[in-house]
Amino acid sequence: MSSGRAGALPSRLAVSALATEGGVMSNDAFHAWFEERQRTHALQVSRIPFEELQGWNFAPGNGNLRHDSGRFFSIEGIRVRSDYGPVGAWCQPIIHQPEIGVLGIAVREIDGVLHCLMQAKPEPGNINGVQLSPTVQATKSNYTRVHGGSPVPYMDCFIDADPGRVLADVLQSEQGSWFFRKRNRNMVVEVGPEVEAGEDFCWLTLGQLGALLHHPDLVNMDARTVLSCIPDWRAGSATANAGLHSDTEIRSWITTRRARHEITTEPLPLRETEGWRRSEKAISHESGLFFSVVAVDVSSHRREVPAWSQPLLEPHGLGIAALLVKRIRGVPHALLSARVEPGFLDVVELGPTVQCTPESYAQLPAEDRPRYLDVVLDRRPERTLFDAVLSEEGGRFRHARSRYLIIEVGDEFPTGTPAGFRWVTLCQINELLKYSHHLNVQARTLVAGMRTLP
Repeated sequence: MSSGRAGALPSRLAVSALATEGGVMSNDAFHAWFEERQRTHALQVSRIPFEELQGWNFAPGNGNLRHDSGRFFSIEGIRVRSDYGPVGAWCQPIIHQPEIGVLGIAVREIDGVLHCLMQAKPEPGNINGVQLSPTVQATKSNYTRVHGGSPVPYMDCFIDADPGRVLADVLQSEQGSWFFRKRNRNMVVEVGPEVEAGEDFCWLTLGQLGALLHHPDLVNMDARTVLSCIPDWRAGSATANAGLHSDTEIRSWITTRRARHEITTEPLPLRETEGWRRSEKAISHESGLFFSVVAVDVSSHRREVPAWSQPLLEPHGLGIAALLVKRIRGVPHALLSARVEPGFLDVVELGPTVQCTPESYAQLPAEDRPRYLDVVLDRRPERTLFDAVLSEEGGRFRHARSRYLIIEVGDEFPTGTPAGFRWVTLCQINELLKYSHHLNVQARTLVAGMRTLP
């Protein structure tokens, strides 16, 4: 991509964001196509006892749940000690998947407008089977075909990408409470007219995708995180120095939180995770809270592998991920929190203002509830700018869903914040997203949601 073309990127993205009706496929045509894909790719998913898992076993020594190939992922135990949050020490199962996957969206200019190549992809943990995913969504085990299945379509667009046509390329984390140091390469690559949409793929503008983000359980988590990594066409230089805190102050705050918080995460045999009990069909906490590990049998005649079985992590309760936004000196700011989660690679990542599953706090005193949760629960409808229940990763989680909210607050809400929170401008968020491990996966979904607002 030439320097002149690179300089025009914000305006090209803006044109695509304004194209809400689309050029290649109208909105009505998309919904008809997507419903047909859902019928075509219907998965048969059923809960099974662990002993019926094919290709998976509990290791004789430590009891970790692993695949016979030694690839894909495993369920292992960890012991955590942390100075963050109301509970200072605990044990839990966690998904260990050390390999780096690729989440990629191919973009192409069609009739003068950038379009994104999106896929209708079934995942066994999705509550509705098929959701809209990136062009490519593949672990290294998938695209190197450890499972012996068919090749991943369009993979060469990303593995062999011309550096001059890469619009975004950054390693990002996934859920730090459920994955141990899991990272994926989030990529956006511009392609030429030789790349066409297969039957499970479609070309959509950024405007169309923005509208679809407001639909429940439609745009999947992997698509949302890649969309957030696209450079923000609205974050112009005019607001670069207009934030409540300078860029240097924000970076110093992040570094301070990482240096001051202490967390130790030690591997633990799954069979020795205190407080967790394994039954015929689940590994669950004795309180009934948090999540369970379950086993499922899956069949599909349209996936790389037509039938398989696997473990999934099944959360208990609907999560909340809420972002408070406020105009300060006329400039929009978002209130981000410095979160510590056991699976993070670098101690702290910035998350939404509130990120929790309220049921998980049922046994704790009121003062240990997440800060600002009451503000979120008592929100006024006219101040709620974004409100959608969206699914998390369907390849590893079963029916994991969160309610994503963007709530505007006014002058009545204080500008001063506790040490673990900071007001950050959209321009500053855009800069942070150029680097790995700064915004967590829930915050990145909310960034994608913010870009759909007027």
